[in-house]
Amino acid sequence: MVSVPGVDELATFRLEAFFERWEFTARYHLTASDAQTMTVGELLALDGDEDALHRLALSYVPVRGGDGLRDAIAATYTAVGADDVLAFAGAEEALFWAMRLLLGPGDHAVVTVPTYQAMESVAVATGADVSGLPLWSGSGPELRWCLDLDRLRSLLRPTTALVAVNFPNNPTGFVPAPDEFTELVALCEERGIRLLSDEVYRGVELDPAATLPQAADTSPRALSVNVMSKAYGLPGLRIGWVACRDRELLERLLRGKYYTSICNAGPSELLATIALRNRDEVLGRTRSLIAANRAVFDRFFAEHAAWFDWIPPVGGCVAFPRYRAGRGPGDAETFCRDLVERRGVLLLPASIYASELADVPADRFRIGIGRRDPEPALAQLAAFLAG
Repeated sequence: MVSVPGVDELATFRLEAFFERWEFTARYHLTASDAQTMTVGELLALDGDEDALHRLALSYVPVRGGDGLRDAIAATYTAVGADDVLAFAGAEEALFWAMRLLLGPGDHAVVTVPTYQAMESVAVATGADVSGLPLWSGSGPELRWCLDLDRLRSLLRPTTALVAVNFPNNPTGFVPAPDEFTELVALCEERGIRLLSDEVYRGVELDPAATLPQAADTSPRALSVNVMSKAYGLPGLRIGWVACRDRELLERLLRGKYYTSICNAGPSELLATIALRNRDEVLGRTRSLIAANRAVFDRFFAEHAAWFDWIPPVGGCVAFPRYRAGRGPGDAETFCRDLVERRGVLLLPASIYASELADVPADRFRIGIGRRDPEPALAQLAAFLAG
């Protein structure tokens, strides 16, 4: 039996440590990874029952997630039913237990880079041998985000137990072509490898043709991880889930959950269910906001092309532009530090996405385009650049 990684075995969670210092003290949060949120009142109004919370008993809910929640989640898939869904306290708990149960010493895994750190750090902490699959080709101004399936094939071994991907990607906003993703699923199926797909930004691609199929729909052994935090813009609910048609694996994940969150909060499940029942409206709201912001950010980066190389996100609400060192003072790390200290504008330097598995380009920073009214923050950024 694989042991659960202890705190001392896990790498410092750089993003959370950074946010602990700056997220609630910086004046302008220009690196937010979630979409603009809603109030409880706005959410309840979508369902036309503004007294629903008043009637809710504050008792325990089923460990798997209530029937209403799992039905609403399953309705977002084509081949997944409610019994193929297990709710978690956010996506982080889901990733932790999936990695812990699928990997151990003697196993090999491939993880996309860059990615949300938990996907890499928890995999490494299990004792498995982990390889990184870089999601780019070229460097500097010639860099392009891509999924290189031939490179993935070259990384696979007889001991490869898991391939973990994150699309739309955090922090780049990259989304491979649907036929590339289908080929990825087929490759894992042919080799008997589990595919774990972090899909937390799915549903807010500006071009519907860029929306990928969900892994759990396309493969009976694949896991789809999702959450209410990102595309839905409801991080305060702390509701995530795993969808997988392998019921035996779901039962193992359930036994792990007994030792962490046990069950979710009833009010959170109720509000998440309402949001999922009104999914088209909630995600449409996010898409509209991102579309409006894209024009603002495209214009800003065009006006400051001497400072930055801008590749807008294909999906999700974060991007990973390049800071042109030499144009301004210092490197991307110095730029982000000076910006927040002098102007109160928070960005994430590339060091937050540093990896043990591949050298993430250090001249990048993460910026978020999913929050309302980014203009004041961009004005402060422009003033900083002007000196």
